[in-house]
Amino acid sequence: MSEQEKSSTVEKRLAKAFGLTGDGWQRHANPWSVYTRIPIPAALVAAIWTYTWIGWWSLVPVGVVCLWAVINPKVFPPPRSLDAWASRAVLGETYWADRKAVPVPRRHRVAPNVLTAINVLGLPFIVWGLVALDVWIALFGLAVHMAGKNWFLDRMALLYDDMAAAPPQPDPADPRRATS
Repeated sequence: MSEQEKSSTVEKRLAKAFGLTGDGWQRHANPWSVYTRIPIPAALVAAIWTYTWIGWWSLVPVGVVCLWAVINPKVFPPPRSLDAWASRAVLGETYWADRKAVPVPRRHRVAPNVLTAINVLGLPFIVWGLVALDVWIALFGLAVHMAGKNWFLDRMALLYDDMAAAPPQPDPADPRRATS
């Protein structure tokens, strides 16, 4: 395993899988990308639910939602300004994904993990609701999932604000670093 792979986080590997490297993050930082991505879990649940009405044809709306999830971060231009909450949330995710290489402030180390756990905690309820065809269980799962995800995004905006305001820290592994 290379040093780069050792310093990689799950978030960083997922971002790379979605093409979020370099200007990919800038494109995804467009508020339109963020705000049209937020309803994807609910749209996917609705698309799967259509199986009860249209049978296997439900794969068409499921496929459309999945395609949108894949192309969404790439279809919008970079934002003109990074002042929007959504832009700061996405750019905060870049700091979080790179936290093994560039440590984040101590106050930002716990909440993202807890909020990701809350996000994931909603998934079994969504699956249960879809399998049992119980709309209330599915909606409960979606509410838990979306609360965790959106709160996570809010924490990422705060992380971005703190990291962008901090003076750059030298990389201890950089051979050009001056020694004292």
